[in-house]
Amino acid sequence: MSVELNHTIIHSRDNRESAEFLAHILGLEVGAEWGPFVPVDVSNGVTLDFATIPAESIVMQHYAFLVSDEEFDAAFDRLVRAGITYYADPHGKQPGEINHHHGGRGLYFLDPAGHGMEIITTPYTFPEQ
Repeated sequence: MSVELNHTIIHSRDNRESAEFLAHILGLEVGAEWGPFVPVDVSNGVTLDFATIPAESIVMQHYAFLVSDEEFDAAFDRLVRAGITYYADPHGKQPGEINHHHGGRGLYFLDPAGHGMEIITTPYTFPEQ
């Protein structure tokens, strides 16, 4: 049996707000609420289940999304139109810039709960260990 990630739970202050935010930026659909979760499905079969928890209990996480050049352009346009600050780096030291790591394009932005979101057009490659 092959092992695949099926779903993960993303803590948020407001599950609907966070799900709709990410779905809008990435051009995805928000699924029907299921129990305490508001799902967003991505194309590789993984579901992001947004769950509301107390804001003081949220620990920042990082989520990276591999997108096509066209999807990057569309997401970038939606970020700019919404006035959302984006960065070329995960530490927020290069605001208003994108990066060109591994021969592609990438950027970082925060979701409403403060999670670090990343979109990249080329998967990261690292030297063999």
